[in-house]
Formats: sequence, C-alpha cells, structure tokens
Amino acid sequence: EVHLVESGGALVQAGGSLNLSCAASGFSFDDYHIGWFRQAPGKEPEGVSCVSNGHGSTYYVQSVRGRFTISRDNAKNTVYLRMNGLTPEDSAVYFCAATGVPYYCANYGMVVNLREYEYRGQGTQVTVSS
Repeated sequence: EVHLVESGGALVQAGGSLNLSCAASGFSFDDYHIGWFRQAPGKEPEGVSCVSNGHGSTYYVQSVRGRFTISRDNAKNTVYLRMNGLTPEDSAVYFCAATGVPYYCANYGMVVNLREYEYRGQGTQVTVSS
C-alpha cells in the first residue's frame, strides 16, 4: 500500500522557519519525482517546489525562491522542505505528491496538474501569523 505522509507543519510567526517532511512507502521512491504543493482556503493548489529522481534537480516557484529549499534522502524515502522567511502568504496546507513521468520535474519547471501525479499525501497545516 502506498503512503505519503507529511509532517512538520505548525503555527509560526512571520520571519520564522519550518522543516516539512514527506515520508514515502509502498512504491519505488528513487524512481519518482516528488513535488510539494500548497493549498490555501478558497484557492487552487499551487505547485511550490519539486525534486527530480536521478540527479535530484530542483525547481522553485518564484514566490518561494531563495527562501525554501527542497531535498531528498533516498535512503530514508523522504523529501524535505526547509522554509525560511515565512510570511502570512505562505499559510496553507502543504502536501507532497509523486510522479514517475519523465521530465515532469526539472530545474526549469514542474508539472502542477495534480492529475498527473500518481500519489499524494493528506497534507500538513502551516500557519504564519503576522
């Protein structure tokens, strides 16, 4: 059975930092690109960042570039998202999703249509107070 389990969300003050984790099981983790998405109330999901399989190329949406860092540990089947300089606009449910389709994550972009991702987690709440 496939699982993607996110953790690390919390309530923090603006300017603070959080480390999110996405722990995977039940599929060949090394072969999959992993994306982090977020969804704020009343808004569509937004692709935030991704890390590819293989060489581990990374991509960040413009609004988080320079503040967020994605990484993966294939030995632990886990992807991390380090978030610095948080603002209230970063408040959302953050979730990870996995796709095995080639080129869906690269340093120039990521596929943001969640229908293209085979697996996704339930999410973890990030709330940033002003």
